[in-house]
Amino acid sequence: MPEQPPQNPLTHVRRHDRAVHDDEWIRAFLRRAPFGTLATAADHQPFLHTSSFVYDQAVGAVYFHGAHAGRTPQNLAANDRVCFSVSEMGRLLPAERAMGFSVEYAGVVIFGRASLVTDPTEARGALDQLMNKYFPHLAPGRHYANMTEDELAMTAVYRLDIQAWSGKEKQAPLDFPGAFVYGDPPESAPPQ
Repeated sequence: MPEQPPQNPLTHVRRHDRAVHDDEWIRAFLRRAPFGTLATAADHQPFLHTSSFVYDQAVGAVYFHGAHAGRTPQNLAANDRVCFSVSEMGRLLPAERAMGFSVEYAGVVIFGRASLVTDPTEARGALDQLMNKYFPHLAPGRHYANMTEDELAMTAVYRLDIQAWSGKEKQAPLDFPGAFVYGDPPESAPPQ
C-alpha cells in the first residue's frame, strides 16, 4: 500500500484511542472480512453496493464482481474515486445511562480508484481468488465445473486500487458487566 500522509483527512480517525495504525492488522482484517460495501457517487448522490470481495496484498487491491450494466459500472465510468468499508460487530455493552450504551466493533475504510478489469487473465485470477476465499473446501474441475470463456465474459470483475486506508476498533474487557451478543440477550435485566 502507498504511504499515507500523516494528516490525511480521508483517513483521519476522530477517536484516536480507537484508531488502528498497524497495517498488518488491517491486512488480516481484509483477508477475513466476509463482505464489504462500496460507495460510489453520481451527481453528488452517493450509492452503496454491498458485495463479496477479496483482498490481494501483492497487487494492493480489492477485487469484487458484479454486472456489466447498472449503477456501479455507470458511476465508475463517470467517477472512479470510491470508498470501501468492511466491519464487524462485537458484543453490546450496557451502561447505567442510555447515553453510555455502546458496542464493540472493528472496521477498515479504504479509499482508492476502482475500474473494470479488462484483462481476461487478471479477471480469471481474481475470480479464482474469490472462489478460494469463500469456498476453500471445493476444487474447480472436481466439485464444480471450471469457468468457461462465455461465463467469464458475462461477469464484470472490478479492481479497487488502494490509495489509503484506516482501521478502527473498540473492544471491552472480557468481563465487561452485562455484555452480550446481539440476538442473544440475557434472560433478564441485571438488578439495579
